[in-house]
Amino acid sequence: MESKTSANFLQTIVEEDLREGRVKDVVTRFPPEPNGYLHIGHAKSISVNFGLAERFGGRCNLRFDDTNPEKESQEYIDSIQEDILWLGYRWEGEPRFASSYFGQLYAWAEHLVRESLAYVDDLSAEEARQLRGTLTEPGVNSPNRERSVEENLDLLRRMKAGEFDEGSRVLRAKIDMASPNMNLRDPILYRIRKIPHHQTGTDWVIYPTYDFAHGQEDAIEGITHSVCTLEFEDHRPLYDWFLEHLPVESRPRQYEFGRLNPSYTVTSKRKLKQLVDDALVASWDDPRMPTVSGMRRRGYRPAAINRFCEMVGTTRKDGVVDVAMLEFAVREDLNEHAPRGMCVLNPLKVVLTDYPEGQVEELRLARHPSREELGERGVPFTRELYIDADDFRAEANKKYKRLVLGKRVRLRGAYVIEARDVVTDADGNPTEVHAVVVPDTVGKDPADGVKPKGVIQWVSAEKGRRAELRLYDRLFNVEQPGRGGQDFLEDLNPDSLQVVKEAWIEPSLAAAKPEEHFQFEREGYFVADRYDHSEQAPVFNKTIGLRDTWGGS
Repeated sequence: MESKTSANFLQTIVEEDLREGRVKDVVTRFPPEPNGYLHIGHAKSISVNFGLAERFGGRCNLRFDDTNPEKESQEYIDSIQEDILWLGYRWEGEPRFASSYFGQLYAWAEHLVRESLAYVDDLSAEEARQLRGTLTEPGVNSPNRERSVEENLDLLRRMKAGEFDEGSRVLRAKIDMASPNMNLRDPILYRIRKIPHHQTGTDWVIYPTYDFAHGQEDAIEGITHSVCTLEFEDHRPLYDWFLEHLPVESRPRQYEFGRLNPSYTVTSKRKLKQLVDDALVASWDDPRMPTVSGMRRRGYRPAAINRFCEMVGTTRKDGVVDVAMLEFAVREDLNEHAPRGMCVLNPLKVVLTDYPEGQVEELRLARHPSREELGERGVPFTRELYIDADDFRAEANKKYKRLVLGKRVRLRGAYVIEARDVVTDADGNPTEVHAVVVPDTVGKDPADGVKPKGVIQWVSAEKGRRAELRLYDRLFNVEQPGRGGQDFLEDLNPDSLQVVKEAWIEPSLAAAKPEEHFQFEREGYFVADRYDHSEQAPVFNKTIGLRDTWGGS
């Protein structure tokens, strides 16, 4: 597959490593923790890691960093694999798991103890916090720091055997409690967690921390370039310390790039999980969520997401990216690829009084205005039609370009009609418009020279189908939800979902396959819902409008 990344500083590093012979083959990895669904930030990381491997003819591993069984599950493992494949990437070999290396990691923990570089600590979490120091004050050594190698080995092995309660003991590296880098102040290597693991069951009651496991996993797999986001920059000295003090066979290097933070979005897994747990969204793949599966269900195509990741670039700076850039990529992609169709959201019946009752005329309309290879679609034309209620007024000024009593309008791909009468309810609201067909006007202007005011969409009332439309908008109504310390939930957009139960669509649209995309003319881009849509009960999700209404364009 052609690489989806543009030239960036990481590629410059790899090119130099290859040229100078520091690496022979490029091996990267994408290492998600299976404690939630992937989001747009992960899509960027996927494009960087898989893209580097592709560009240089290397390989990229998928590795689940499953060192915290309390928050991890098979559901997340399955969803992560599905999302990566959907985005168009393939990992090297079988998926890998940190848990597969637990035996080796534990052996290396004992190695550090034997080298007097690790010790078992009995301090409570609060006691350890008090001794850790601050950014301006050094920490204080634990009173357990100088235990003998023999005592530490005995305690560690008894931890492994399950003799001690959770929280009663940890294994810590012996580095430097006075280091200005807080990560080097005797970090924890192992904790007691008596929780079954989704891969190893009850084999283990102690689990390694991410910091201890990650670099060694990279070394085991022969990773050459371990690429992560900038929040791990201060962890790099610790990453290197472990590799320097353990008998690993390879020496991967860690590099950091700026995290992707789109506006009007949260990408914290904790916050996304809260939205799901509190039923503020329907699920992890709710189309309003910034998860890959949510964007997929919303109707974003993989090409648009990958294009967006390319557009934002890969730099050494964090920052907020305007989500309008993502929406632009989605519009551009769908404008090119989505077939057209007609839909009426707020139906108003039009009766063509001079059109024969029972007659059905099948008109042939292009599926796409600039892609002839997509062919045509048949659209039935009948005496009774539905137009959108906003497309009719009994009286209007010259700026109104739709149907007005005594005036003409063109029905998209069909005849010009002229409104002659309107039926209203007790409140004066139109319930039915009576109109006539201007003869011989399919695809051309009237012979009498009286041109129509505009063009509107329509659906046959006799042959069209009812459909449910789910109209989605941004989940948050401010650029940076939760900014200033307030609860991010206060920034939720109350109008992020509206459901239209009685829309009318062209009959052929009901036969759309789940996840098939369309432009509903003058309404926006829509997708047949991947789960709820059927020919008997059509359901379409609004992917995005035809233009940016948030930006005022």
